[in-house]
Amino acid sequence: MSFNLWAPTAGSVELLEVGQTPRQMMRDADGWYQLLSETARVGTRYQFRINGELIVPDPASFFQPDDVGEPSEVIETAALRDAIPYRGRPFAEAVIYELHVGAFSEEGTYAGVETKLPYLRDLGVTAIELMPLNDVPGRHNWGYDGVLLNAPNARYGRPEDLKRLLRAAHELDMMVYLDVVYNHFGPQLNYLHSYAEPFFNDRHTTGWGPAVNLEGNDGAFVRQFLIANALMWLHDYGFDGLRLDAVHALKDDSERHVLIDLAETVRAQLPGRQVHLMLENEANQAHLLERSHGRTMLYDAQWGDDFHNALHVLLTGEREGYYRAFADRPLAHLARSLTEGFAYQGEVFPLHDAPRGEASAHLPPEATIFFAQNHDQIGNRAFGERLSKLVGPDKLEQAMALVLLNPHIPLLFMGEEAAVETPFLFFADWSGEAADLTREGRRKEFAQFAAFATAEMRERIPDPCDERTFLASKLDWRAIDEAPTSIAFRTLTQRLLRLRREKIVPLIKRGFTAAKADLLGTSDASGGIDVRWRTAQGDVLQIVANFSDRGLSMPPLIEGETLWPQQSVKQDMLAPACIIVRLHSETNPL
Repeated sequence: MSFNLWAPTAGSVELLEVGQTPRQMMRDADGWYQLLSETARVGTRYQFRINGELIVPDPASFFQPDDVGEPSEVIETAALRDAIPYRGRPFAEAVIYELHVGAFSEEGTYAGVETKLPYLRDLGVTAIELMPLNDVPGRHNWGYDGVLLNAPNARYGRPEDLKRLLRAAHELDMMVYLDVVYNHFGPQLNYLHSYAEPFFNDRHTTGWGPAVNLEGNDGAFVRQFLIANALMWLHDYGFDGLRLDAVHALKDDSERHVLIDLAETVRAQLPGRQVHLMLENEANQAHLLERSHGRTMLYDAQWGDDFHNALHVLLTGEREGYYRAFADRPLAHLARSLTEGFAYQGEVFPLHDAPRGEASAHLPPEATIFFAQNHDQIGNRAFGERLSKLVGPDKLEQAMALVLLNPHIPLLFMGEEAAVETPFLFFADWSGEAADLTREGRRKEFAQFAAFATAEMRERIPDPCDERTFLASKLDWRAIDEAPTSIAFRTLTQRLLRLRREKIVPLIKRGFTAAKADLLGTSDASGGIDVRWRTAQGDVLQIVANFSDRGLSMPPLIEGETLWPQQSVKQDMLAPACIIVRLHSETNPL
């Protein structure tokens, strides 16, 4: 068995194979250290020793059974592959349910998620999205500060357990997506700087320090490593798609950006499968989402933060932090997001005082993923409050109906379907200096908010590195299953998802060719919207919603079927927190 380590700035490297004598590895001209072991096999555990002192895991390790600082285990990922892979489902059918494996179930494992798959299938979910699985130090972490990208976190189970979860989902015709992070590495037990300095690029910086190096000869290896990671999850484990975190922080001045290489490689190497690639991209780069004859060229969709931020301002009235960029014209921002995908398409973004975004009106609605809540938008709050703690039941129902019955791809965050009040806090099991910096950094984030203006106020913010913070974020399934309010809201969500499957998805598959929106009322900050989408066949979908605290004059409603609400409404006035969804179908007339 061959062992390889790219360590261009190391003077020497030894292989420490558990149970064997340390052996010196040979270096080639490109900085690769190599050794052929006749004793290693699947299950062998090993580490590397750098310069006779520093002992490190394999940065390409496929499994760390005893945490990231301990020996790596040889895993044969090819053995995980299905003889006949699941082909997936059209992206138009995607209803995404985001979850954190450790906090989703009582067990906090892949097996714990597996037990809930029938519940999600019956709810109407067609795809689950797992927050990052790449291994991180400690017992609990969001996963976005990964250290070993190829190694699924052992806290959730072994690689075989993860594969079993995917097979179980596929047997229920449910897709499984994975959140991956390529823009930075975590602060603790990340040893790459010690022996592979060119892995990072000091010419570019991000919010996490020097950027991952994607340029030049050294950057070519890093690009290959990241692309190989994407292919491993998709090919070996059988994930049906990836969501790439914060790609605006992938600093790459190469002639071909790494995002282009990654997408084209995935498309070329996985023919015959419905593989969906999604982005979080603050830059609103519509060119990455282009279609050709209705088919995705590179990336299927981007998370629609513009939609969320405008909606959140209208629902809660909050205007601090990043909501400030949407507080001037929240209705207009929401309407533009619904009809064109992005609210910012090259206009000056107030938070950066620079243009943001590209024209997106030509893209189909399914090129953006819309949500009222997700891990970031809840966890970025000091106390991790969900909408169920911030607004009343009428507004909560309005938000859910808007997210699930518009033609963009919907995403729910775990527990949202049942209006749970369980917080989702930021948590990480760092120790020492990393814990101190994380704790203080978290509190400094909120210094600009009036509610945390003093040090005493900020002291109330939960400590991310306290295990109680993680435990407080675990879903309370007893409440989901037994609380009357949760049962009622879950039933409402299920009805909405059935309507989406039966009425909205067929329209998405036909293809919307036009969209327009009118604002209702006299104030952009407290009025309503009247949005209509039209297919080439003449079908029209209309959503009318009132976000103000007073009644509004009812706009003209199209002739056709009322999808929501499922009871009669007055035809002269649009009540506060009301939402009406109408469908005129030329292809399936009443």
